[in-house]
Amino acid sequence: MKQRFSTARSRAGLLTSAVALALVAIVPGADARTTKILLNPPTFPYGTTSFGSVGQYEEIDGVAYGEVDPNDPLNAVIQDISLAPRNAHGKVEYSTNVSILKPVDEKLGNRTMLFEIVNRGNKLDPGFFNVGVTAANPAGDGFLESQGFTLVWAGWQADLVSPANVIMSAPIAHQRNGKTITGIVRSEFIVSTPVSTQNILADSSSNTPGYATANLDNSHDTLTMRVHQDDPKIPIANSDWAYADCSSKPFPGVQNAQKVCLKNGFDTNHIYELIYTAKDPIVMGLGLAAIRDVGSFLRDATKDDFGNPNPLKGVIKHALLNGISQSGRLLRTYLELGFNEGEAHQQVFDGMQPHIGSVRNYINIRFSQPGRLAGTQHTEKQYPGPESPLTYDDTHDPLTGETSGLLDRCRRTGTCPKIVHTMSDIEYWEASGGGDTIDPSGKRDIHLPRHVRIYEFSSTQHGGFSPVTPLPTSTGICQQLPNANSYTYNFRALLVALQQWVATDSEPPPSLYSRIDHKSLVPLDKFVFPAIPNVTGPQGVFNTRAVYDRGPQYDGDDASGIIAIEPPIPVAEYPALVPQVDADGNDIDGLRSITLQVPLGTYTGWNVRRAGFSEGDACDLTGSYIPFALTKAQRMGDPRPSVQERYGTLAAYTALATAAANSLVSRRLLLPSDAAAAIQSATNQAQQAGLK
Repeated sequence: MKQRFSTARSRAGLLTSAVALALVAIVPGADARTTKILLNPPTFPYGTTSFGSVGQYEEIDGVAYGEVDPNDPLNAVIQDISLAPRNAHGKVEYSTNVSILKPVDEKLGNRTMLFEIVNRGNKLDPGFFNVGVTAANPAGDGFLESQGFTLVWAGWQADLVSPANVIMSAPIAHQRNGKTITGIVRSEFIVSTPVSTQNILADSSSNTPGYATANLDNSHDTLTMRVHQDDPKIPIANSDWAYADCSSKPFPGVQNAQKVCLKNGFDTNHIYELIYTAKDPIVMGLGLAAIRDVGSFLRDATKDDFGNPNPLKGVIKHALLNGISQSGRLLRTYLELGFNEGEAHQQVFDGMQPHIGSVRNYINIRFSQPGRLAGTQHTEKQYPGPESPLTYDDTHDPLTGETSGLLDRCRRTGTCPKIVHTMSDIEYWEASGGGDTIDPSGKRDIHLPRHVRIYEFSSTQHGGFSPVTPLPTSTGICQQLPNANSYTYNFRALLVALQQWVATDSEPPPSLYSRIDHKSLVPLDKFVFPAIPNVTGPQGVFNTRAVYDRGPQYDGDDASGIIAIEPPIPVAEYPALVPQVDADGNDIDGLRSITLQVPLGTYTGWNVRRAGFSEGDACDLTGSYIPFALTKAQRMGDPRPSVQERYGTLAAYTALATAAANSLVSRRLLLPSDAAAAIQSATNQAQQAGLK
């Protein structure tokens, strides 16, 4: 049951690889699949480095070409697929970059494909899983390689241009009579440095020029500004801005249908909102088909339609799909819309790991902006993504009248994967993370399906913190230091647990997250944070989740359709629940790292913007590290015991960190091979904090 609330310009030359040849005619009778793959010769990004028993790695880059049948129910869910141009066989075509990093001798690997959904065209897995990655040492400690994974990336976001690394080309939709499609679009600009000009879709929509305005005359469009998210929007006179580039010529600049110039410039203390009429929507949802079809080809195919061999033929036994942040949200959308069912109605990926992606992605919508955040407190709050369902199992939403879950489609087809879902504390404060494990009324914890695990990395920030990085010293645009509680080693353990679950049916550790029945997930008005001198409390920065009216052709249940109302009209607000904390201000439940078990301060999933940057709003996606005083004398009214009061000496601290590590290892939340490095990381931080 659905409740409705009231493509790329074909980028010729977009894929610049040496193998990006003109697409030749597709053979008749092809179904939704990869029809052609052209690959460059292997390169060796790590030189002659050998990774344990797995040996050396090689990288193979190229381009995959695909086509989908718009009439196939598997593809008909794609917004505007029926309005996309078709080839001679009635199919819709796309192309995407592909990158494969694999053992030179695949027999020495773990026979598992780890397909990462790229984040705005960028590969994140190497930097998230491998510790110590630098330009000079691109493998870091080589964790993924030493495990024997075959790493795969393919483009899915069709509005990207360079310098994004892994991009995709998809067509533009037109009316059935061939005329241009136009529609209302809302764009938001927030800058950290004053600037005169912005891409028409900027902020989180990086590496994209955006949808061009249908008319360079701005008299029918509006640009507003406000300091805080909930402040009244102040109109900016149309004579004070233009569709133009003022980076090299003063206002009114050089006319440009994909840029916005503000006469007095965009400053750091405002949210700017543009509402305009755009043209030429990309059939963005084809990116979901590209992930499905490339993954299926690399896992199962022998060769393409032209005889080009599958470079992974016969070596992949297990396939995992993961995504981080934006791409974690995309993964949940991929699953909910049924794309884990391949062309032969087979299951494409055996396991999935959505990370710090607690809602869904804004991809399957006309004039989609998939690079946007799906609503944080200060930035891009009202964009689609947080609509129900957020839970994997079915739940009833009393605000929309819907009963549904993310697994509905895959359950009907027997294509549901095993899922290890991980998130930081910030997902609760800013990205509706509590909604993943509770019913929409906020009254009870929901049942997790037997093949789903959820882990909350307690008191951590969105992007984590490297275990080999020194304690932070700069607050940036925030009031507090960024959160220094690393989840890297726990994250690695859970990836291994997922691989073993898929490969050997060895179940991962029990889920760990804040719960209503544990009294560790509580209404915001029951949240108790210590009164720490010079620290602004978090009550004003929680990102509320709401139901919006976006028009009659928008389907909130599938986060799909056409948006006709901008800005959207708030209809109702969901209950606000957050993880409860102890007397130090640290989360009491979830997966508590070594650092959190032997803390050197308060680690939060929120931070507050400082003066000049919309002071008082959330410093989105950044947590806080509020250090303990070193000595009792230095506390100066701070109710939290000092570092020396807690631990006395560095040796005593290390002993406690070792005990915490041993406990995590025994619960399979830390790999035995990572224990020594994790203990050393905690000890290094304690030493930097002043312990001797």
